[in-house]
Amino acid sequence: MSSGIPLINITDAAAGADSSKATPVEGLRAVLDNLDALVYVSDFETHELLYMNAYGHKIWGSFEGRKCWEVLQDNDSPCDFCTNHLLIDSEGAPSPPYVWEFQNTLDKHWYQCRDQAIPWTDGRLVRLEIATDITDRKEMELALQEAHEKARAAALEDDLTGLHNRRAFFELGNQLLKQSRRNRSALAIIMFDLDHFKQINDNHGHEAGDEVLRQIGQILASKVREADIAARIGGEEFAILLSEADVADASELAERLLGLMRETPVRFREAGILATASFGVSALRTEEQNLETLLARADEAMYESKALGRSRVRIKA
Repeated sequence: MSSGIPLINITDAAAGADSSKATPVEGLRAVLDNLDALVYVSDFETHELLYMNAYGHKIWGSFEGRKCWEVLQDNDSPCDFCTNHLLIDSEGAPSPPYVWEFQNTLDKHWYQCRDQAIPWTDGRLVRLEIATDITDRKEMELALQEAHEKARAAALEDDLTGLHNRRAFFELGNQLLKQSRRNRSALAIIMFDLDHFKQINDNHGHEAGDEVLRQIGQILASKVREADIAARIGGEEFAILLSEADVADASELAERLLGLMRETPVRFREAGILATASFGVSALRTEEQNLETLLARADEAMYESKALGRSRVRIKA
């Protein structure tokens, strides 16, 4: 809509016009009033509403003598998201139109807005906005985005224990490793494998084995910090990355987890199943650049635990 259109006279009939014929102003008003979108004009400095089409009247009511933020947002002061500063250049001259999307705080609908600063017929600068309701489209977009986020979360979560899975462990773990390198902070790892897990499945059934894994997941979730990464990385194999922790911190946590396993039999039907684990602990070395070498060293320590009789913690610094 060009600045030459006499919008200020939209609501007035042209003086002396032949009442039997529609004037250009009346024709323009008919066009704007039949748009399925809000069209309004407000003073650039005072924010007083100068014009609003029928669509706006229907939703927001009377505007005469009121500010745009009073009518459209039911605010008592200018909106903190006002785009006026984006509609003019450094010298105060009109810039190209600015298109954006937002959710109206009053009616909760989503709108795509086309804002532009234009000269008014009396020479002052005004804001022209055309706002189209895109609520249906936006809600579909948001629902799709939520579905994608849920799908991604599901792809990174172990279904049985609710912990991170192997993919998430390496994806998030590499980020934690980079952060540790950047901040020159400590990073430690715990790996453990449940002892004689095949016997649990053979003696009590796979449902019992699943219940053991679920309880181990609950123990881990309750004892690790939000900044740490706990994951089930194999059948009965688990790993924990501890941010800003050294080998002593990791060893202490491993001993605590082992103690909880020894003290907490898993109740399954009539059976009380005692599950223990063999732990391996290590910490990031100065020269190490990837997660795989850290994991491999903890894995070595874990197998030393198994070789020494299981149900214990070994450290490989």
